Amino acid sequence: MSPYTATTRRTFLTGALAATATVALGAAPASARSVRVLGTQDWMGAVPDSTPLRHLTIPGTHNSGARHGGPWTECQNTSVTEQLDSGIRFLDVRCRVTGDAFAIHHGASYQNMMFGDVLIACRDFLARRPSETVLMRVKQEYSEESDATFRGIFDLYLDGKGWRSLFHLGTALPDLGGARGRVVLLADNGGLPGVRYADPALFDIQDDYMAEPIGKYPKIEAQFRKAAQQPGKLFMNYVSTAALLPPRWNADRLNPRVHAFLDGSEAAGWSGLGIVPLDYPATRSGLVESLIRHNPGA
Repeated sequence: MSPYTATTRRTFLTGALAATATVALGAAPASARSVRVLGTQDWMGAVPDSTPLRHLTIPGTHNSGARHGGPWTECQNTSVTEQLDSGIRFLDVRCRVTGDAFAIHHGASYQNMMFGDVLIACRDFLARRPSETVLMRVKQEYSEESDATFRGIFDLYLDGKGWRSLFHLGTALPDLGGARGRVVLLADNGGLPGVRYADPALFDIQDDYMAEPIGKYPKIEAQFRKAAQQPGKLFMNYVSTAALLPPRWNADRLNPRVHAFLDGSEAAGWSGLGIVPLDYPATRSGLVESLIRHNPGA
């Protein structure tokens, strides 16, 4: 049973209805006007405990910690805390082995942040918002240590540094009720515990990061349609790409088109679109809220 009780959910819904925003006229297509927007800090509170994670639409960030190093390296302009407050619930965390710790990197570029900083941000957010969960992909970046070495350092975080209680480390995707208040580990390393990221029995992933925006966008639309029409797996639909132009430039071309599609007539009523990792979602006002609206009960 989730610690997030039915009473708490009723309280959230009452507050959400009182504080609900509407999409401003002219800010989105007509089909999306006057649609209720759930609160971005606790939007999962409106979703029943019994809902499988694969039935959700989860806004995410690609290379969530990448805010430094120049235009070809930077993928975000907000901190992890700001991302979570904005409604993001999937983090893509890239860890370089350095001694007995993980440094957050994008390629060779250190992001002025350690893995512990990411965990602190998640812990503090979930303590404030126990209705929520965070799905976290953890991947080795810019180091080539063995899986066993990577696992040993991760275990130091779990037990030596006291982070085990923050994580859901089961190999199966839980229902939302079993994930509330915790970080669900999506293990993109053979040594880690948790759900095996990219396991074809569990995931259907679109991540063509070498397609330039004109070629990338049709793949994004196709993955949304597949998720809506062929549910069953946890779909992942990366909007991000670094082809030809830096991530920010490509995001400025792709994010508005994705936003318009989500708010358009074809996608009306769709839910369970999976995880949607984005570069620079904060630069497109209303995009995260549009994704949130594609959830059961929204």
